[in-house]
Amino acid sequence: MQRLCDEILMLIFYELHDPTPFILLSKRFYNFSQDAYTRAHYFLTRYGPAQAMYHALGRGKVVNERVLDILMSSGAHLSRYLIQVAIHHYFYTQSHFIKTQWVRSVPLPVFSSFLQLASTRYGEIPRGKGLDDGSTFSTFIKESRYPPSLRRVRWETVREMLEKYHFIPFSPKDPLMAQFPLALAIEPRLLPYAVANGFHMDSKYRDFVFRKMFEHNPSATDRTADEIVENVKELCRLDPSMFLSRTVAAEICMEAKLNEIGYAALKQLDKSGLLLFDLASLVEDLLKLFLKTRSITSHSIQQNLLHLFEDFPSTDPTVRLVILLIVFLANDNTHPAVPVRTRLENLNIGPVTRKDLYNVLIHPFMERYNSVLDYMRTEMESSDEGRKGMNQKEIRMVVDEIVARLLELDCKGKMLKRLHDGHQNVHDTIIFNTLDKYQLDLDNLPEADDLEACAAFQARLCHDNTLMPSEMNYFWDGKPFDQLSKLRGDGNGHIEEGQERTPFANEYGDIGQESLTTMIRQDESIPSSRYRRRIYYPYHVFGDLSRSYLPHDVVQVGRWIKNDFGARSSITAVFMTHAVLNDNTSILEHYLLDCASSPVPVTLKHFKLLARLGRSVNCTLFTAISSGAEFFKSEEDYIQTWEISRRKYHKLKTQGRSSFSYPQVSVVIERPHVLSPSSSYPSTSTSGSPLLLSSSLPSSSTIRGTKRPRRSAAQVHSYIIPDSDDEAIADYSDVDVDLEEKEPDEYKRKSDNGHLHKWTKHLGELLREEQAKNRQIKKRLEKKTGQKIYLARSEFVKSLSTNMRILRKLAEVRGNANEPSTDEYTDDGDDEYVHRHSKKRRTMQRQNWTVTSAGVV
Repeated sequence: MQRLCDEILMLIFYELHDPTPFILLSKRFYNFSQDAYTRAHYFLTRYGPAQAMYHALGRGKVVNERVLDILMSSGAHLSRYLIQVAIHHYFYTQSHFIKTQWVRSVPLPVFSSFLQLASTRYGEIPRGKGLDDGSTFSTFIKESRYPPSLRRVRWETVREMLEKYHFIPFSPKDPLMAQFPLALAIEPRLLPYAVANGFHMDSKYRDFVFRKMFEHNPSATDRTADEIVENVKELCRLDPSMFLSRTVAAEICMEAKLNEIGYAALKQLDKSGLLLFDLASLVEDLLKLFLKTRSITSHSIQQNLLHLFEDFPSTDPTVRLVILLIVFLANDNTHPAVPVRTRLENLNIGPVTRKDLYNVLIHPFMERYNSVLDYMRTEMESSDEGRKGMNQKEIRMVVDEIVARLLELDCKGKMLKRLHDGHQNVHDTIIFNTLDKYQLDLDNLPEADDLEACAAFQARLCHDNTLMPSEMNYFWDGKPFDQLSKLRGDGNGHIEEGQERTPFANEYGDIGQESLTTMIRQDESIPSSRYRRRIYYPYHVFGDLSRSYLPHDVVQVGRWIKNDFGARSSITAVFMTHAVLNDNTSILEHYLLDCASSPVPVTLKHFKLLARLGRSVNCTLFTAISSGAEFFKSEEDYIQTWEISRRKYHKLKTQGRSSFSYPQVSVVIERPHVLSPSSSYPSTSTSGSPLLLSSSLPSSSTIRGTKRPRRSAAQVHSYIIPDSDDEAIADYSDVDVDLEEKEPDEYKRKSDNGHLHKWTKHLGELLREEQAKNRQIKKRLEKKTGQKIYLARSEFVKSLSTNMRILRKLAEVRGNANEPSTDEYTDDGDDEYVHRHSKKRRTMQRQNWTVTSAGVV
């Protein structure tokens, strides 16, 4: 270190935040640091000319008169604003943003020399409270929204401050540093003077500046679009790095009807070629954003999007669907006087096809169907040549097609219910499609060895709505909208695989659904020093419900199916299986734990299907089993062969749907529980099965005509009322009464324990089978590779093994609670008489020893 030249030492010195430890290493380093030139250039090199004087005044023990002279002569920036703040801080006359000692650490002679330099440069300096340049600049910013006649500070005054007194915020901690770009948005002609004072426009300030240029200001009545265009041109000319981004342009388009002046200026910039992107393509990408968000249901947004489409029409199929959806949503919600046909003609959207209206009806935010079906009845071309409007048969076919698709969209419960209530054929359509296409068995699942296929498998019903849908499986037709219309392809409505692109990503900025006014208010509400320096991300308002992809107050299809078909229906059983495979917690909680209705049975088949896929078991199933769910191997155990849904399905399958009559309501009654003297309680397997009124059941006249069987006298043992002295008869009667009082609770407890025992037994066997398969796979892999490997257990085995311990412990606790305990009771008249149950003598033989309760014999 001692052999280093002064130039190398100077470079090391400039890189140190605190050079004190370095100075104390040797006397040479100490003498080197005492040089005024070295000290002055330390601040210039480390902090730059704009902030060198500010940081030098904060090191009172380092700064002297010579250092100040070198700083001034070497190009350190000294503004009148810095001098005013230093005077206020040194003499405690006004509190600014500086909370440290700062200039108060400077000795008085040195500070007097600093004031002498300031007086020489600027002459008389205003020192009063509120008279500094920073206060004047803040007033200029605050009054920017006022009409020009009401502003106290003109832009010429600010220009003089920048040009003559070299005004610029001198510290990153100064609040004016974040507000300074706002002055350039108000008056772009200030930019050259700001750059001359050392200001550098950060790219992160760009959007903020242009937002303020296009801001909607109702009080500024004399503002014109030409003025905004000139400001944009001037700012881009003075700073080539400045340009209007797609982000700000999309925000302006989002309030096109409200901010007419800003929107007109944006269109002028597009026509003159001053934008770096095509405004029509921007509007097209912006309209696509509303396909999957709830904000499309807002009336103000609907009107704004229609206004954009009128100015920039597009043939993109996604944009076309958005516009059609807006037209029919507005017709359903507001009942406008203008018919749908007229609105579509004004939009020049072209002929509306049956496929277009099909996609409108299955959209999650389309909850009413009347306007679409009315349009089909009056305006759609029928299959019959020369006739306009669909007939009733064609409408019924459309409804059947819609219902078949709505079963897979779990958020479309409202529309499915309305279609069910308004059309007689919907009930049978649900039965036919559910039992024909959606029944799942082990044969329908991929093989357990194909891990990728098992992980990617997803049941088509009861999707989990908590997951954000992807672009290709949101609500489109079974093969996503015929592979979802080549979105940017041939215009025939088909998308090719691999042609997908994100409409938000662009080198000129991302776009979102926020309006210009919303973003400006966020700039003002969030601390400016933090917010305006961060990168903009679309959809940053995560709590905004208008960005939700589900409608308000959604009704799940799975819930409605259970409420309409019942808990023990074959239709509900299919939905239950799909909910288990998709791990849909909300549906499973409603099916199994809803106290207001009977639960849907859990079957061993559900666990076997999950075992095939290797997926974790939802905890709701174990909760239902712990609560006393009945044991069934499959739905065939509790669904009768003559169940009405199955009978209808088989009849539709064999005879054809066209020849089947569509009843609107099916009458369901519950089987009465009749307790005969010989059998006290019915079996649990038939206690909850419904009886349906049909031709297979005896008629009411037959039931009324059946005579009650005559009671045989041989079955009556005695009609004598036992006397209190007849202990044998009296005791027998008392025991019967006690049994009648206790037997229902005991029976229920034994029944629950029996089902729990069956569950633990069969689930334990299933767990052992899966563990054996895992060991076989491990042995096969070890034999193939020739080395020991670790094979991770599947999620199914992990979850089942964990919960099996809980179920076994619960079964053990309940079994101990049901064991007969020693009852002691005393007669009212004899306190000495105590009756106890006899204890069974237990013995255990081991070799030649016998262990008894009395000891070892």
